[in-house]
Amino acid sequence: MSDLQLTPLNDLHLELGARMVPFAGYSMPVQYKLGLIGEHAHTRNQAGLFDVSHMGQLHIGGEGRAPAMEKLVPIDVVDLAHGRQRYALLTNDDGGILDDLMITNAGDHLFVVVNAACKAQDIERIETTIGNEIDLRVLTDRALLALQGPAAAGVLAQLAPDCQSMPFMTAQPLDIDGTACYVSRSGYTGEDGYEISLPAADADRIARRLLEFPEVLPIGLGARDTLRLEAGLCLYGQDLDSATTPVEAGLNWALSKARRADGERAGGYPGADIIHRQQSEGPTRKRIGLVAQGRAPVRAGAELVDAGGNSIGTVTSGGYAPTLGAPVAMAYVDAAHAVVDSEINALLRGKPQPMTVTKMPFVPQRYYRG
Repeated sequence: MSDLQLTPLNDLHLELGARMVPFAGYSMPVQYKLGLIGEHAHTRNQAGLFDVSHMGQLHIGGEGRAPAMEKLVPIDVVDLAHGRQRYALLTNDDGGILDDLMITNAGDHLFVVVNAACKAQDIERIETTIGNEIDLRVLTDRALLALQGPAAAGVLAQLAPDCQSMPFMTAQPLDIDGTACYVSRSGYTGEDGYEISLPAADADRIARRLLEFPEVLPIGLGARDTLRLEAGLCLYGQDLDSATTPVEAGLNWALSKARRADGERAGGYPGADIIHRQQSEGPTRKRIGLVAQGRAPVRAGAELVDAGGNSIGTVTSGGYAPTLGAPVAMAYVDAAHAVVDSEINALLRGKPQPMTVTKMPFVPQRYYRG
């Protein structure tokens, strides 16, 4: 643990009794005294505060920043309106996903948030591919907090009233208790909520201020994972990787119309031809949701088989879903077996466990659309 990086909230985590674990090179809280199930339920019912300061925050300036970024991702950056945020995928020449990220038009620059484990490689790829067309700054002096849950808007509005009118996937500067922040209405739980970028020096004070509200409790990585799984949200490194395309992952909605084969700015990003072909012909494998018919959780890596015992796929994320009270999983299977309401088997210690293919999300998402 001594070699791990610390977030600006490390002292607060320890003070609150967090159990710390290594994650993406950082010491991070996996849970607090309430425990995973309690933290999960509290976020679903009230509001949870997450430290996500391990994520990478980038400032991308330069007049040609939007068309330059379109050389790396299959989304419409050129026509992204001021204050709007979009989910993006960094692709490779085979159409595989190198990372998933959030891109926001912050007016005079693009504000980009990347995954912690991919931070160094993402920055290198951006610099080597379009570095001469943009002005890239890595914001190492910023922290990132996520306030998530149905009570999040009511809590934050007491410190920054303008937050309430923000629809999902928008962002704007807000003053929170005297600190200049950049806030998006987004998150990784399926609930309404906000992600708050702020100076690292102010992170501890603002976090403590938010925790003063009875509706807000600190939440660790454990509940963050069960919440995102119930919401059907992918985790990079498990459900997405460099050998998986957006089409296979069921992320066609993240391929902007303008960048598709018949779009006004078709292709132009790595792997576009392969992705366009899969959109037209369909992929050979697909990401699916599964609900176990028994009580035993099915974890990542479990093999999936058909009724004849033939291997048809692999679980990439799985566990107990506290809101449903049942084990769920995400997996990739041969396209012929990705039929909703059909039954396939997961092998647990060599024994078949029946599972039902289901639509995702497992728990309805409750984003605020305005």
